[in-house]
Amino acid sequence: MAKIAVFCDFDGTITEKDNIISIMKHFAPPQWEEIKNQVLGQEISIKEGVGKMFSLLPSNLKEDITDFILENARIRDGFQPFIEYLAEENIPLYIVSGGIDFFVAPVLGKYGPFEAVYCNSSDFRGETIKILWPHSCDEKCGNNCGCCKPSIMRRLEGDDTFKVVIGDSVTDLEAAKQADFVIARDLLLDKSKEMNFDHRAFETFYDCIDVLKTLNGVRV
Repeated sequence: MAKIAVFCDFDGTITEKDNIISIMKHFAPPQWEEIKNQVLGQEISIKEGVGKMFSLLPSNLKEDITDFILENARIRDGFQPFIEYLAEENIPLYIVSGGIDFFVAPVLGKYGPFEAVYCNSSDFRGETIKILWPHSCDEKCGNNCGCCKPSIMRRLEGDDTFKVVIGDSVTDLEAAKQADFVIARDLLLDKSKEMNFDHRAFETFYDCIDVLKTLNGVRV
């Protein structure tokens, strides 16, 4: 019988809002908006867009940005109970995020345990913030994702894994395409309906616990 593994997004999923958008609205000059629109319009890749947006920010803002996110990022209800439920059931939880290490790690620091956390990295040695890409696309993905969620899933889990993806955005869509089950909200929920994925909606992580209990019960 296939074992369950959970792959969970960070921005807009674990946190209630997208932290990169919050950072740009607060710290970036106006030209970030055009870059964001190019990403959403699929004129440029997520990797190129995120790199360009952060290059608008001086490196000396690192501490200010981290403090801003720690103060303003709201964690979705039920997150720690969700983690504890998965740990009790020996279901691995992988956090897969298009966010950046210098704010993802501090926000997640008080929660856990996780099987692993995957996100983009950062370099503050230059005048502006440079984003690094330790989890780029494998040979099966040509989307220039940045942090490539499908590639991580392929690397971590085999054909005998029942893969559950939790997310909110079109940036989670490629991962959702190779999932066995999707727990979705917002744009990913719309896409899950449109593309006929096996899915359920969620608003809090208590909803996710209920879904996982059902899936786990069916597979026990």
